[in-house]
Amino acid sequence: MGRYIFIRAVEALVAIWGVLLIVFFAARLGGDPALLLLPMGASQEDLDILRRNLGLDLPVWEQYLIFMVNAVQGDFGMSFEHSRPAMDVVLERLPATIELSLFGIVLGTIIGLVAGFVAALYRGTFTEFGVMLVALVGQAMPVFWLGLILIMVFAVQFNWLPSGGSESFRHIILPGVTLAVFISASLARLLRSSLVEIIQEDYIRTARAKGLDPSRIYVGHAVRSALVPVATMLGIVIGETLSGAVIIETVFSWPGVGRVTVQAIQSRDFAVVQAAVFVFSVVFVLVNLAIDLLYAIIDPRVRLQR
Repeated sequence: MGRYIFIRAVEALVAIWGVLLIVFFAARLGGDPALLLLPMGASQEDLDILRRNLGLDLPVWEQYLIFMVNAVQGDFGMSFEHSRPAMDVVLERLPATIELSLFGIVLGTIIGLVAGFVAALYRGTFTEFGVMLVALVGQAMPVFWLGLILIMVFAVQFNWLPSGGSESFRHIILPGVTLAVFISASLARLLRSSLVEIIQEDYIRTARAKGLDPSRIYVGHAVRSALVPVATMLGIVIGETLSGAVIIETVFSWPGVGRVTVQAIQSRDFAVVQAAVFVFSVVFVLVNLAIDLLYAIIDPRVRLQR
């Protein structure tokens, strides 16, 4: 078990380094931020002075070395736009993103597991067809489009819920439901497929032959085995929820990391983009590392394959 944890931890560190490497060079493809920070008609001398103050006059490889040395110490530089440490800007918005993500994840997980269980329990009936059809539509629907539809219906047409902001619990309902739809659809389809496959196993047939209660067979035996792939999928979905929150926060004007990242990309604020991507990647990697460890606990064969 210790060797398995060590290998997964090393892989997690390599993944985080790879993400930082890509985002560092990708962020610089968008152009020179000095052109946005200075007013129209600024002289070349003013541009050169600003680039020198920001360290943008150095070769890219030298900028990268300085960035990595500082990043290891948690320093991602100063935000060009906010004139504050970039990590402070990101961490200030992180609680709002966590709040929205947790709401969507918990709601989506509950709905997805219930829907998947019901679809498997009533396999071959109209109930299964209806549940799977809704799940398929929910998984295929773009989150930004669904968010706009919810705004048009519940905020504009009926005026039941606010279209944006984060002042009260009512403000989190629409963006949270938007995130939950994709999560519940993915989990429902996977759980249904896993249960349908597992109930064909010999030990399930044996339990039926012994006359065990069907609910006990499903809940006590089949569901537990089916949760192994669901746990893995949940880790992936959580990562997708974080990336999806970037779009949702923009659509619903939610003051989270996603929204400030979009604004930083538009203003070419390298430091904030790099800090935000670092936070996203760390959360994503840690969640998947925890899921991998949980997977190894549930199924010991995973450890033996390492």
